[in-house]
Amino acid sequence: MDIKPVAYFRSPLTSKFGLPRQSGLAGDLSGRIVLEPEYRREEALRGLEQFDYLWLIWEFSGNPHEQQGLTVRPPRLGGNERVGVFASRSPFRPNRLGLSCVYINKVEMTENEGPVIHVKGADLMDGTPIYDIKPYVTYADSHPEARSGFVDQTTWEPLQVELPEELAQLFSEEEQAGLRQVLAQDPRPRYHDDPNRVYGMPFAGRDIRFRVSNGVLTIVEIQS
Repeated sequence: MDIKPVAYFRSPLTSKFGLPRQSGLAGDLSGRIVLEPEYRREEALRGLEQFDYLWLIWEFSGNPHEQQGLTVRPPRLGGNERVGVFASRSPFRPNRLGLSCVYINKVEMTENEGPVIHVKGADLMDGTPIYDIKPYVTYADSHPEARSGFVDQTTWEPLQVELPEELAQLFSEEEQAGLRQVLAQDPRPRYHDDPNRVYGMPFAGRDIRFRVSNGVLTIVEIQS
């Protein structure tokens, strides 16, 4: 079966570094789903306004390398312990396909891009190809009593994010909320713990520079 994108994702996150490790972890992070020209018709989204969430099937386009081996090292386990690739949500997969659940903020009809789906909480990089879009339905998709394997067996606390007021003014309130939630997830590799090291990641067209020490992430500089 040959598949091709039905849409592409637009996000303030333009690199893999800084992406939330799961959808929904940065619930205020905004993005847009822009349909390919052949699907830019109102009827393609008819009835979508009756749903709150979507499932997106997409490609880990930022990982061009082929899957090596049958085990991976999930960040939740510190990046040291291995589990089977099919017992994880690692981006390093045989077919590089991702699955994410995102909140529908609104659907907007635009002149140049047709109907655009504005969403929140996605873990997709800017430019990610989307292969299918399906509505989330509670009766079939929600299983709150389900076990979650090693995720249930590990504890994790978000970082406290300090964004100086003079730097916060560079962003809209919506962008600030999304940036804080992204950084609170700790974008560093799990084995990094150097309080003097300055990390950088792109966000909304700017380079965010930060340090992490004792559970506090401090933004030290923002470069245009």
